[in-house]
Amino acid sequence: MTNEKSPESVASRASWGDDQTKFFFSLTPDRVLAAVESAGFLCTGRCMALNSFENRVYDVELETDERPMTPSENHRVAKFYRPGRWNEDQILEEHRFIKDLIDAEIPAIAPLEFPEGGTLRKAPDSGIFYTLFPKVGGRAPDELTPDQLRWVGRLLARIHTVGGMREAKHRVQIGPDSYGRANLEFLLAKNWLPMDYLARYRDAANAIFAECDTLFLQFSNIRLHGDCHLGNLLWNKDGPFFLDFDDMVRGPAVQDLWLLMPGRDEIARASLNHLIEGYDEIRIFDRASLRLIEPLRALRLIHYAAWIARRWEDPAFPQAFPEFNSHRYWNDQAQDLEEQLRQIRQ
Repeated sequence: MTNEKSPESVASRASWGDDQTKFFFSLTPDRVLAAVESAGFLCTGRCMALNSFENRVYDVELETDERPMTPSENHRVAKFYRPGRWNEDQILEEHRFIKDLIDAEIPAIAPLEFPEGGTLRKAPDSGIFYTLFPKVGGRAPDELTPDQLRWVGRLLARIHTVGGMREAKHRVQIGPDSYGRANLEFLLAKNWLPMDYLARYRDAANAIFAECDTLFLQFSNIRLHGDCHLGNLLWNKDGPFFLDFDDMVRGPAVQDLWLLMPGRDEIARASLNHLIEGYDEIRIFDRASLRLIEPLRALRLIHYAAWIARRWEDPAFPQAFPEFNSHRYWNDQAQDLEEQLRQIRQ
């Protein structure tokens, strides 16, 4: 059983300071453009915010030279990392993983090197870490056919094959301690749980952890995408590719598969089987690890609630999650955890 804590406790907020967090909340196009130009690029002044809760991400247009350029060639996606979440070593392990995928000719969007070298810089006026990506187009699929699911399964198998070739010692290992106990401790310590639901939520969570501890020890851990849902999957003329490796973790391979098809109904089970069929063509999938799906679902519920709570000071979060911290929210959460405990025990 690992003693690792959650991402926020690995990279403590205390090491960053309130000023940097406030700066992150109030990032403006001018500040974004100034950071990009400090790296040696000349911008046209056009800067558009892209959809992202965790980090701040912008589409920045660059000045072109005399050579004609396609629209994607003169654009960069600037990603500013949320202060206090990941430290430098952890971010660079994300970049290393993506580079390893590119080196293995696996489609992925790799961070670009800055003119002075390296893929990570600090904004000169705040010290916030940021990186630049190329702008790549693609279509987010609403649903996948069996053939497409098998294609995605083969892609995940290739990603996991590369993921198992190198350690990521600074990254979080997903399990009952990191995604469960550490997050529950935070919610209790910060008094997020109303007294009406505290005992139910805490007792269900602790029972889930007890059921999971030995189970997670039975399976090996590799580098994973970590947040491998359909929203992070795009499709272009060359096929599927995954975006946003920001939630990269060490964990069992099944974590990346069940998130793509998270339901329990017959359609979801059939879709998961198609994924595994494709996966098996490249890398043998350990079907015994399917027992981890319900525990992983339970841990994700707790992790997600703590994720919102940790970011409640961010002005974007109360607007995006208006029902969070209501009695109804925590009643539903307690019920969901109790249902998960029943599913795990079955």
